[in-house]
Amino acid sequence: MRSDDGFGLIELLIAMVMLNVGILALVAAFQSGAMALKRASKVSNASTLADGQMELYRSLPYTQLMLDTGAVGSTDNTYRCDSTLGTACPNTTSWLITGTCITPVPDQCKPTRLVKGPDQYTYRIDSYIVSYTSPPSGGVSSRPELKITVVVRDNAQLSKILAREISTYDRATAG
Repeated sequence: MRSDDGFGLIELLIAMVMLNVGILALVAAFQSGAMALKRASKVSNASTLADGQMELYRSLPYTQLMLDTGAVGSTDNTYRCDSTLGTACPNTTSWLITGTCITPVPDQCKPTRLVKGPDQYTYRIDSYIVSYTSPPSGGVSSRPELKITVVVRDNAQLSKILAREISTYDRATAG
């Protein structure tokens, strides 16, 4: 006669191990979802900040679209190594549109600044204003324009770009 003593205990042990594996998989899925939500929140907030910075430029007349010369001269390599300026690193900033802004320097004249987002997280906003000549099209000759690029970075990890917004301004249509 065979003895079945302890067989129920082994079955219970196997069932508990399988249950633990399932629970751990659910916990990992929830954690992954939470990380994705956090990333989406940061990107959304960064996009909002980029829109706000671009609105500062849209409210100015064409002749006042510039960055402060002194502030551009004191920028760091993160600013100077953005792909907006070209491929070499650090790039020269000599072809940025610069001038003398009033004191204190308003936000639209600052090439780089730190801003608290709606989520109370600190973001870095970098702005680039360059001269741009549009290619001729549809019988209209090329004309000089300004191309403004706003880059929002994660201040804790400056190499991480969260949002980039680009807009061109034509002297004929600008305010």
